[in-house]
Amino acid sequence: MTAKNPKIVFIGGAGNMAGAVIGGLLAAGYPTEKVVATGRDPLKLEAFAKRHGVVAHDDNIAAIDEADVIVLSVKPQVMRDLCMDLRPHLAGRNPLVITLAAGIPLAAYQRWLGEHLPIVRAMPNTPALVQAGVTGLYADAAVTAEHRAITERIVNAVGISLWVDQEEGIDQVIAVAGSAPAYFFQFMEAMIDASSASGFDRADAERLVLQTALGAAKLAMVSEVDVAQLKRNVMSPGGTTERAVQRFEQGGLPQLVAAAMRDCAERAAEMARELDR
Repeated sequence: MTAKNPKIVFIGGAGNMAGAVIGGLLAAGYPTEKVVATGRDPLKLEAFAKRHGVVAHDDNIAAIDEADVIVLSVKPQVMRDLCMDLRPHLAGRNPLVITLAAGIPLAAYQRWLGEHLPIVRAMPNTPALVQAGVTGLYADAAVTAEHRAITERIVNAVGISLWVDQEEGIDQVIAVAGSAPAYFFQFMEAMIDASSASGFDRADAERLVLQTALGAAKLAMVSEVDVAQLKRNVMSPGGTTERAVQRFEQGGLPQLVAAAMRDCAERAAEMARELDR
């Protein structure tokens, strides 16, 4: 792969995640004529292509004919059938394959598509939909430095990325980033519920909680101290924040978070075994 802007085919490109990645790429200046999106719904695909100015194709096989990069963005349940359909048309070719599907181990893709192909597992989280995502990346031995560079260019269009050296590391990425938006949503929901139950207007509570969460994250990202110190900076001895934080600690919040993250990583490993068939 030597082209400055390789041709990228997004199978399932009209879906939410692939659509977000395509939008981020184009916003970063990637040429529209080098991006192809396929989809099962002709009307949705046509509307998507018209909105973004990319090439639309309703035939996966024809779409990958001259692809340098193939991004697989379909549900895990249909991934095997898709790969088996593509396999005969990838013989003797060497496009980079990037999969956005959760749970399926790299060994399964190698069996379904061919062991000669460079394949990257990419695990993005839902904030990628607003260009604030985190994507975990794991590559097989056929992936070169050039492949890694174009992979980063693609996924970093919607946030940041992290390569892991062992495939098990993807399970940890899921626990700390992939599933983690739900942890924060649950905490925010609990705060909104508690405020509403105390008589505060729910819409006002939601507005304050969401803005505070956004502000706390932004402050943590630009601060030169770690989050533990930022927490202490808000606390005054004997004050209101200290009282609230003590209640969290007495309730076992740190231990509960650690246990939940272990459960998440363990379930990710279980799903990989279930899908590796």
